[in-house]
Amino acid sequence: MTGPLLLLDLDGTLTDSYPGIASSVVHAFTASGLTVPTPTELRSFVGPPLHDALLERGMSVSQADTMVAHYRSAYVAGGMFDNAVYPGITEALAALREAGATLLVATSKPEVYAVPICERLGIAPLVDGIFGASLEADGATKAGVIARALTGREPGEARLMAGDREHDVIGARAHGIDCVGVAWGYAQDDELEAAGAVEVVDSPDALVAAAVRRLGL
Repeated sequence: MTGPLLLLDLDGTLTDSYPGIASSVVHAFTASGLTVPTPTELRSFVGPPLHDALLERGMSVSQADTMVAHYRSAYVAGGMFDNAVYPGITEALAALREAGATLLVATSKPEVYAVPICERLGIAPLVDGIFGASLEADGATKAGVIARALTGREPGEARLMAGDREHDVIGARAHGIDCVGVAWGYAQDDELEAAGAVEVVDSPDALVAAAVRRLGL
């Protein structure tokens, strides 16, 4: 892994994971006797760590812990594989590797889920590593995941992040890395721009072009 580094978010960037995540969130709310969020609200759960998202909705730590347990029971039972690679992503990853980039998945999703998902969907053979969060509530920040992905990397290398939510931009910036936003994910209008994405692309082909240009490939 010696080429310029492109860090890739998973949910909303490489895969359309909304169906499985949404159904698992619905299960968690239903099992807890709470009102199920609207479809628009459900989209906001894709990307950030679930525990953090629940705390932001005003839940206590113990309530969030219970909700996460309900969510994971449904997710492991099948929701994690109710998921699909976005059209054009497979070709984009192949083109980026051919151009000389090192590709690392860096996701806030727990790594114990991210790895089998990438294997099941055919992403794993196209990237050089898969890094995710721990299952602990305090182990899921994007900045923390990126820190692990950067372990052992050369400090002077070209680096870039690609992601669909503000958390990707903020996590990358914590390490001095620019983030290219992708418009096909789950961000709200202008979310990526407001967070400081250096540009927002609207197709996998455009992501390849931006990465090649910014990484000097």
